[in-house]
Amino acid sequence: MQKTFLHSMKDVSRFSLGGGGIGQVWGATTREEAVEVLRAAVTEGITLIDLAPSYGNGEAENVFGEAFNGQLPENLYVTTKCRLGSPDPSDVYSDLYRSLEQSLTRMRVSKVDLMILHGMIIPDDVQGVDKKFESGTPLSLYRSRVRGAFQKLKEEGLIGNWGITGIGVPSTLLEVINDVRTGDEPAPSVIQVITNLLDSPGNLKRYSEPAIPRKLIGAAKLATMGTMGIRAVQAGALTSKIDRDLAEDHPDLVDFQRATIFRQIAERVGDSPARLAHRYALAMPGVDTVVLGVKNRQELAECIEAEREGPLSLQLCTEIDIAVKRLT
Repeated sequence: MQKTFLHSMKDVSRFSLGGGGIGQVWGATTREEAVEVLRAAVTEGITLIDLAPSYGNGEAENVFGEAFNGQLPENLYVTTKCRLGSPDPSDVYSDLYRSLEQSLTRMRVSKVDLMILHGMIIPDDVQGVDKKFESGTPLSLYRSRVRGAFQKLKEEGLIGNWGITGIGVPSTLLEVINDVRTGDEPAPSVIQVITNLLDSPGNLKRYSEPAIPRKLIGAAKLATMGTMGIRAVQAGALTSKIDRDLAEDHPDLVDFQRATIFRQIAERVGDSPARLAHRYALAMPGVDTVVLGVKNRQELAECIEAEREGPLSLQLCTEIDIAVKRLT
């Protein structure tokens, strides 16, 4: 598998394995199958495992702990996250520390290479933000306490570096990235950004502004941040079928209908929609590694084949862009 840099982390595989699939966020699997998916991913050359406590209520991290029992393969990177929300400023460090401590116990390791702030960073004035995301982290709290708390964990040797999840209010995220670009410290090394041909966050869009994932990716690269692409198949919307029951107006099912013409293109070129969507994500400029949400070895094998085939050509990417935009 091709390797790249993710900020200061070298030899990071172009595909990373996310914890959503093995944590049963994207449909049912078994603990035994999840463990085998993880081991197979490493055998195939994946060098970054992206986990979080919220993936199956700790299940993904438990799978990691069972798969390796603290004896990690050489050159394997692992992340965890914390959905911090908006605690009292005096509790920020202790909340991050407690979450990390629990993750390390489940994973059976003494440190992680990257810890990521999970969830939204929101403006202090939350007008225009979905009420469900009142638990987002206000920008002022992020600047005044969160950055320093992550830096302390780094200095204590518990994390190698830290990052943010770029699913929050776009204008606020651009402020965060601009802080990095202008040298404001401490600074995140990595951002996770929506990376799919629809440019859609699906049900993660809880704000009134337009989603601008490609602009966020470009801004992050100008700030020399590492970029992790997430939702390459947009929660199943860019696959052959949705594998879970959704309401008719659910954003992910709406995206599935939007992607009908994309599936027609996939059929014409003799490829599966999922494989084509992953190859499209690999071709997106500025994306260092694309996080897979696979839950079984069959899905993993399809993604490995996609990586071996390489990123889509500019011609086919352009055809897909034109077809999708025509329906937007």
